[in-house]
Amino acid sequence: MASKIYDITPKISSRLGVFPGDQQFERIVGLTFSHGHNLEVSRLVTSAHIGAHADAPSHYSFKGKSIEQRTLGPYLGKVQVIRVKGLKAKERVKPHHLPSPVKASRVLIDTCSFPDPENWNSDFCSFSPDLLNHLADQGVRLVGIDTPSVDPEDSKALEAHQILLSRDFSVLEGL
Repeated sequence: MASKIYDITPKISSRLGVFPGDQQFERIVGLTFSHGHNLEVSRLVTSAHIGAHADAPSHYSFKGKSIEQRTLGPYLGKVQVIRVKGLKAKERVKPHHLPSPVKASRVLIDTCSFPDPENWNSDFCSFSPDLLNHLADQGVRLVGIDTPSVDPEDSKALEAHQILLSRDFSVLEGL
């Protein structure tokens, strides 16, 4: 039986919300058929932290690997999607919030707290360090979340990101 691929990424456009202070998406057209040019040429200006994205450890640690130093293996393959309901604004997902057992090495968590990527929402939910340690102990190697970050927007310590680093997780944000 052939595997199905589901695209759960938000469409990148100038309407997509970005972290406060980050670069909004912009497409700048240099040449275009509508102006009589013989081809279409444009450039993109944006943050690498827009929409759905993989965070490299170098994003949150001076000594972390950059994305091209990571292997693709953890990002490819079957995944378990877990929807966590009833979280309060800005709540961190903890192991007891998981409604079902973890059965895969790749887990995407839907917090239902960032429903419209075009409208920035600062009170999205995030991961607790306890959850990430719990998942790592069960053999999970990749985690994903439907929010812009695994930590709260205003976090300076980036506790969840530090567990990602120490447990060598691959991570997807903004799904």
